[in-house]
Amino acid sequence: MKKFKRFTSVLLVCCMVLMSLAGCTNPNSANNAQPAATEVKEDANLSEIEKIIKEAESMSMEELAKKAIEESNGKTFYGVGNSSRGKTAIPLFIEYLKSIDPSYTMEYEWQQPKNNKIFDQLTADSLKEKGTFAMTLIQDGNQIESKMVQTGVLKTYIPQEWAKANDTTADAYTGYLPLQTLNKVFMFNNTGSAIYKNSWDFVNKDVHALYMDIDSEIVGKNFLYMLTQDKYAAWLKEAYDALDSTKQAYFKPFIDELAKDAEDLGLGENGKYALAWIKLWVESYNAQTDDGPICNTLVADSATDQSGLLVYSKLRSVEESASVSKNNITVAAYQDDYNGIGGYGYCHYLFVTNNSPLPWTACALIAYMSSTKDGFSAWGKDMGGYSANPEVATATEAAYNHSKGGYENGVNVYDSKNDRGYDWWTTNGKLVLEDPQYCSSVSFTVGSWIELLTKYSEGTAKK
Repeated sequence: MKKFKRFTSVLLVCCMVLMSLAGCTNPNSANNAQPAATEVKEDANLSEIEKIIKEAESMSMEELAKKAIEESNGKTFYGVGNSSRGKTAIPLFIEYLKSIDPSYTMEYEWQQPKNNKIFDQLTADSLKEKGTFAMTLIQDGNQIESKMVQTGVLKTYIPQEWAKANDTTADAYTGYLPLQTLNKVFMFNNTGSAIYKNSWDFVNKDVHALYMDIDSEIVGKNFLYMLTQDKYAAWLKEAYDALDSTKQAYFKPFIDELAKDAEDLGLGENGKYALAWIKLWVESYNAQTDDGPICNTLVADSATDQSGLLVYSKLRSVEESASVSKNNITVAAYQDDYNGIGGYGYCHYLFVTNNSPLPWTACALIAYMSSTKDGFSAWGKDMGGYSANPEVATATEAAYNHSKGGYENGVNVYDSKNDRGYDWWTTNGKLVLEDPQYCSSVSFTVGSWIELLTKYSEGTAKK
């Protein structure tokens, strides 16, 4: 441990020197919003893809559809994404185009790279004069910002209908285009006597919550980055203050120990609470390879008192049996007396590739996915995924009634499936929302600090 502390001190000094040389400010000065707009280019300096995107942003869905039909009729469309459901959405898009021109045909392929390979795949494809992939649906705001947007590999297109629904314009909007927000939420098996009424309970002594390892799903590391932002660090401080004196006494030494690290990393006044929670979480969580197995474990009778942080929508696929039930699960934030963060929210973003072979079709598909209920239905049919288009979100809830997803024949059978919705989760549920710009700004400083935890900490449950 002494070796770890000495190494940490050296690292923090190096981090602060580099931040000073780069003219960095306190990373908490960034608000929890979309990343800043890139420099506006003069039309003469736009690439051919950028010119098409700019023109597409002034066109209606039907106008775009006609351009797509003209461009891709009889051709093959290649898409790539972190969600396999792109493969479900494209046939619906083709049917929409056929409603305009019955003679239209298009073949398609959708790839879903594993183990974070999507960034390497898109980077390699961007080196071609004309790429293979027309568009992508991608997650992990930190790597999108640093590897895809700053390098020019991906281009943002804002559909006219989406902009209107969000009371903005393509020119005024300054972020990426989010298709949806997904949530990972704290849950626990309620067949025993363990109490999880506070987000600090998930890092209490001898608790080993199930979680996808941060080295296998990097978006989970972004969750930890975001906890250091002032807003969310304050939530952790408030949750700590709500603990009884015995629990406070257990956590206080960790908090006090990390006060200097928080100061050296340029965090705000509550940064030490964030670092303490992160340290305890990283050193204790039970690393898993996927959220599906985590869900399957927690709903079993045999998982008494176990807990986890996992994608909420995984509950949709649980099949009831003599030893398995969705009623064995409690969503922590749904408890009336719960304190602290309820989970983590991150986005799937839509982009056109910088050398798209079918850019008009890519724009039309992106507009269809993000601006129509049918286009979003591949994701919207299940709980836990919230369209970034408020009109689509309203239509989706009306169609699928996720707020009563646990009802059967008018009776509330599985309360854990009654999705409270995006507005509730981001207020009452205290969902920590990914901010790509903030994650990118602390990925070296806070990120390096977290890496040291995983390498030098003793007694971790992951070993």
